[in-house]
Amino acid sequence: MAEGEVTLLLAGLRRGEQDALGRLMPLVYDELRRLAGYYMRGERAGHTLQPTAVVHEAYMRLAGQDWMEWQDRAHFIGVAARQMRRILVDYARQHFAAKRGGTPAKVELDALAGGFDGTKSAEILAVDEALGRLRELDPQQAEIVELRYFGGLTVEEAAAQLGISERTVKRDWSVALLWLRARLAGGDQS
Repeated sequence: MAEGEVTLLLAGLRRGEQDALGRLMPLVYDELRRLAGYYMRGERAGHTLQPTAVVHEAYMRLAGQDWMEWQDRAHFIGVAARQMRRILVDYARQHFAAKRGGTPAKVELDALAGGFDGTKSAEILAVDEALGRLRELDPQQAEIVELRYFGGLTVEEAAAQLGISERTVKRDWSVALLWLRARLAGGDQS
C-alpha cells in the first residue's frame, strides 16, 4: 500500500474533498477485510453477517464522519476497526435480545487473553460493557484491550499503533486483564 497516497487522501478528507474517501477505500480495503475476517473467524457456518458486509457498513459509517480529523493511515484503520467492533456489538446485542429476550448477564471469561470470539454474543456484550468502564478509569489500558482483544494486534503492533513501548503494552495488558476478569466475574473493580 502506498503510505504516502493514503496520507494525501486523508489530508483531502480533512479539507472536505468529497471523492477522497472513495479513492481511499481501495487502498485500505484488503486490510479492513482482513480485520473483519479476524473478527468473524469464529462465527458459525451460514452466519447472516459476513466480513464484506461488516467492511461495507463500516465504510458507510466512516463516510458520514466529515468532522473527523484524520491523522494518518494507522488512525484511519483504528477508527475503522472501532466501527467494525461497534457493528458486531450491535449485531450481538440484537441477536442476544432476540434469542434470550433480555439483557445479557455478566459472564466469566476464562480465556479472555485468547482473543475475540465472535460466536459468543454474551461475551462480546459483556466485554464491550466492561471496556467502556475501563475506558473511564484508564483510557490507555482500554485502548490496548481494544487493539489486542478485538483487533487481534500483537504486543508489538499495539505498541507501534499507540506510540508506546512494548513493555508498557505488556504491563497495561496484564493489569487490564486482571481488572476485566474480576469485573466480568461480577466483582466491581471501580
